[in-house]
Amino acid sequence: MVSSSDIALDPTEAAIKELVPPVSDTDWVDGPSTAPVTIIEYVDFQCPGCSGLAPTMDQLRLDFPDELRIVIRHFPNPVHDKSLLSAQAMEAAGIQNKFWEMKTALFEGQSEWSGLTEQGFLDWVSVKAVKLGLDPAQLLSDLQSQPIMDKALAARYEAISLGIPYTPFLVINGTMYQGPREYASLKDVIKLLLLEERQVTGCPPFSIDTTKQYIATIVTEKGNIVIQLYPDKAPLTVNSFIYLAENGYFDGITFHRVLKGVLAQTGDPSGTGYGGPGYAFPNEIDDSLQYDEAGVVGMANAGADTNGSQFFITMTAMPNLNGSYSIFGKVIRGMEVVRSLSERDLSLGTPLSEGDKILTITIEVK
Repeated sequence: MVSSSDIALDPTEAAIKELVPPVSDTDWVDGPSTAPVTIIEYVDFQCPGCSGLAPTMDQLRLDFPDELRIVIRHFPNPVHDKSLLSAQAMEAAGIQNKFWEMKTALFEGQSEWSGLTEQGFLDWVSVKAVKLGLDPAQLLSDLQSQPIMDKALAARYEAISLGIPYTPFLVINGTMYQGPREYASLKDVIKLLLLEERQVTGCPPFSIDTTKQYIATIVTEKGNIVIQLYPDKAPLTVNSFIYLAENGYFDGITFHRVLKGVLAQTGDPSGTGYGGPGYAFPNEIDDSLQYDEAGVVGMANAGADTNGSQFFITMTAMPNLNGSYSIFGKVIRGMEVVRSLSERDLSLGTPLSEGDKILTITIEVK
């Protein structure tokens, strides 16, 4: 099935969304204040899940240096005997401007110190402080100072009062996230949030002339694909396609789904297969048009009347698609380019190449 599915941050815990304090100067923040995506992570440094997620979060920051900021907030869970001490160690390291270095050290060494006594932990962190370039005497003094102990305990009480259920707990752009935590899923969520900046508010104005011919040239990294559009058969679809093309919406977009000998799909700036232009329009089914050969151009959707920007080009006859997906054009030159596109199957869940990109789409009117 050719589809563009929905993916969203979980909005079910509205109370948590409303109560979670906004990012402030008292937070530990990694990333620019102008970043369009903010992930607040409630962390217990003795929590195995938190240490397991840490490399993923670090990689996301590397991959989205200007688009993502990560905010660390303590939730020293009472179920862990050194949750408060480890939070205090973090705050003490922060006084010497080594918060993020200590974060890495605590997570990477969690299996070493988690089972130690409190004194054993203090000895461990003192040794680690030297390796991080910290003053160990000052670190231990600050760690056990009343202000730092009060701060860690206050963080625990605040997280409990907010109803934070577990760690690591993620709040993404103000909304709790309870989806998959592996790298690929979180990367897709970030891409979809970034897509919002590219989306259109409202449906585009109807500006095409259905009595004229429109030729679209998709300029790709592999060559050009020339499409005869059908404004008389699918006017809404063609109008939307031309509007997006002329406004540069497709520029730089990947062919995110390419099944060799079957079809090639594109039109999602996020590259996830979930993105769209910010509006939807109805199916336009014309019985005179069929998926009866290679080169048919159709709209992908997530069900009837959910068309947006994603489209596909067939590489073979696909009669099973008839009646469900609007046909709005046919390739008249460049099928060899379509067949040469790099294979990419998002459904496999395996690491994928970036795929082949659309450089731009030009429209010729006759």
